[in-house]
Amino acid sequence: MKNLAVLIALTLFVFEASAQGPREFEMKEGDTTYVMKRYYMGFLMRVADKPELDSAKVMEIQQAHQDYMSANAKTGTLLIAGPFGDDGDMRGIVIYDVATKAEADSIISNDPAVKAGRLAIDIKPWWAAKGSVLK
Repeated sequence: MKNLAVLIALTLFVFEASAQGPREFEMKEGDTTYVMKRYYMGFLMRVADKPELDSAKVMEIQQAHQDYMSANAKTGTLLIAGPFGDDGDMRGIVIYDVATKAEADSIISNDPAVKAGRLAIDIKPWWAAKGSVLK
Protein backbone atom coordinates (compact mmCIF):
# COMPACT_ATOMS: atom_id res chain seq x y z
CA MET A 1 0.00 0.00 0.00
CA LYS A 2 2.92 2.36 0.71
CA ASN A 3 4.18 1.79 -2.85
CA LEU A 4 0.70 2.56 -4.16
CA ALA A 5 0.67 5.87 -2.28
CA VAL A 6 4.08 6.79 -3.71
CA LEU A 7 2.95 5.83 -7.23
CA ILE A 8 -0.19 7.90 -6.89
CA ALA A 9 1.77 10.91 -5.62
CA LEU A 10 4.25 10.67 -8.50
CA THR A 11 1.51 10.19 -11.06
CA LEU A 12 -0.44 13.15 -9.72
CA PHE A 13 2.67 15.28 -9.92
CA VAL A 14 2.96 14.36 -13.62
CA PHE A 15 -0.72 15.00 -14.32
CA GLU A 16 -0.84 17.98 -11.90
CA ALA A 17 -4.21 16.73 -10.59
CA SER A 18 -5.94 19.55 -12.39
CA ALA A 19 -8.43 20.05 -15.16
CA GLN A 20 -5.59 20.28 -17.70
CA GLY A 21 -4.72 16.56 -17.48
CA PRO A 22 -6.78 13.55 -18.52
CA ARG A 23 -9.75 12.58 -16.36
CA GLU A 24 -8.70 8.93 -16.18
CA PHE A 25 -5.42 7.05 -16.50
CA GLU A 26 -4.11 3.57 -15.78
CA MET A 27 -1.59 2.94 -13.06
CA LYS A 28 0.15 -0.39 -12.51
CA GLU A 29 1.42 -1.74 -9.22
CA GLY A 30 2.83 -5.24 -9.60
CA ASP A 31 0.17 -7.41 -11.24
CA THR A 32 -2.61 -4.93 -10.46
CA THR A 33 -3.79 -2.20 -12.80
CA TYR A 34 -5.77 0.65 -11.30
CA VAL A 35 -7.86 2.99 -13.39
CA MET A 36 -7.51 6.30 -11.61
CA LYS A 37 -10.28 8.85 -12.09
CA ARG A 38 -10.55 12.52 -11.16
CA TYR A 39 -13.54 13.43 -9.05
CA TYR A 40 -14.28 16.69 -7.26
CA MET A 41 -14.45 16.79 -3.48
CA GLY A 42 -16.14 19.73 -1.87
CA PHE A 43 -15.74 20.85 1.71
CA LEU A 44 -18.88 22.55 2.97
CA MET A 45 -17.84 25.36 5.28
CA ARG A 46 -19.58 27.40 7.96
CA VAL A 47 -20.22 31.01 6.93
CA ALA A 48 -19.11 33.40 9.67
CA ASP A 49 -21.43 36.25 8.72
CA LYS A 50 -24.43 34.21 7.60
CA PRO A 51 -27.77 36.01 7.60
CA GLU A 52 -29.86 35.89 10.77
CA LEU A 53 -33.01 33.86 10.10
CA ASP A 54 -35.78 32.47 12.24
CA SER A 55 -35.69 28.73 12.97
CA ALA A 56 -38.56 27.96 10.56
CA LYS A 57 -36.64 29.55 7.66
CA VAL A 58 -33.43 27.71 8.66
CA MET A 59 -35.33 24.39 8.65
CA GLU A 60 -36.86 25.23 5.26
CA ILE A 61 -33.41 25.91 3.79
CA GLN A 62 -32.00 22.73 5.36
CA GLN A 63 -34.81 20.63 3.87
CA ALA A 64 -34.29 22.22 0.46
CA HIS A 65 -30.53 21.52 0.80
CA GLN A 66 -31.20 17.84 1.57
CA ASP A 67 -33.70 17.55 -1.29
CA TYR A 68 -31.17 19.13 -3.67
CA MET A 69 -28.46 16.69 -2.55
CA SER A 70 -30.86 13.76 -3.06
CA ALA A 71 -31.75 14.96 -6.55
CA ASN A 72 -28.06 15.20 -7.50
CA ALA A 73 -27.43 11.72 -6.08
CA LYS A 74 -30.27 10.33 -8.23
CA THR A 75 -28.64 11.75 -11.37
CA GLY A 76 -25.30 10.19 -10.42
CA THR A 77 -23.41 13.47 -10.23
CA LEU A 78 -23.23 13.36 -6.42
CA LEU A 79 -21.56 10.16 -5.25
CA ILE A 80 -21.43 10.76 -1.52
CA ALA A 81 -22.25 13.54 0.90
CA GLY A 82 -22.57 13.97 4.60
CA PRO A 83 -22.02 16.20 7.58
CA PHE A 84 -19.10 15.99 9.98
CA GLY A 85 -19.86 14.84 13.50
CA ASP A 86 -18.50 17.88 15.32
CA ASP A 87 -19.41 21.54 15.43
CA GLY A 88 -16.34 22.78 13.53
CA ASP A 89 -16.09 25.22 10.67
CA MET A 90 -16.01 22.34 8.16
CA ARG A 91 -19.63 21.23 8.08
CA GLY A 92 -19.46 18.30 5.63
CA ILE A 93 -18.19 16.89 2.35
CA VAL A 94 -19.52 16.13 -1.10
CA ILE A 95 -17.91 14.15 -3.90
CA TYR A 96 -19.02 14.82 -7.47
CA ASP A 97 -18.50 12.68 -10.55
CA VAL A 98 -18.31 15.45 -13.13
CA ALA A 99 -15.85 16.30 -15.88
CA THR A 100 -14.71 19.74 -14.71
CA LYS A 101 -14.38 21.93 -11.64
CA ALA A 102 -16.62 24.47 -13.35
CA GLU A 103 -19.37 21.84 -13.52
CA ALA A 104 -18.94 21.03 -9.80
CA ASP A 105 -18.97 24.77 -9.00
CA SER A 106 -22.17 25.19 -11.00
CA ILE A 107 -23.91 22.35 -9.18
CA ILE A 108 -22.96 23.51 -5.70
CA SER A 109 -23.68 27.18 -6.42
CA ASN A 110 -27.32 26.17 -6.96
CA ASP A 111 -27.57 24.42 -3.58
CA PRO A 112 -30.23 26.25 -1.56
CA ALA A 113 -28.00 26.46 1.55
CA VAL A 114 -25.18 27.99 -0.50
CA LYS A 115 -27.55 30.36 -2.30
CA ALA A 116 -29.00 31.46 1.05
CA GLY A 117 -25.51 32.22 2.40
CA ARG A 118 -25.73 29.47 5.06
CA LEU A 119 -22.83 27.41 3.65
CA ALA A 120 -19.76 28.08 1.52
CA ILE A 121 -17.78 25.46 -0.34
CA ASP A 122 -14.18 24.79 -1.29
CA ILE A 123 -13.89 22.31 -4.18
CA LYS A 124 -10.71 20.36 -4.95
CA PRO A 125 -9.87 17.84 -7.66
CA TRP A 126 -9.50 14.41 -6.05
CA TRP A 127 -8.14 11.18 -7.52
CA ALA A 128 -9.34 7.72 -6.56
CA ALA A 129 -9.29 4.28 -8.13
CA LYS A 130 -12.36 4.04 -10.35
CA GLY A 131 -15.04 1.98 -8.65
CA SER A 132 -13.70 2.58 -5.13
CA VAL A 133 -16.23 1.94 -2.40
CA LEU A 134 -16.44 2.63 1.31
CA LYS A 135 -16.21 -0.50 3.42
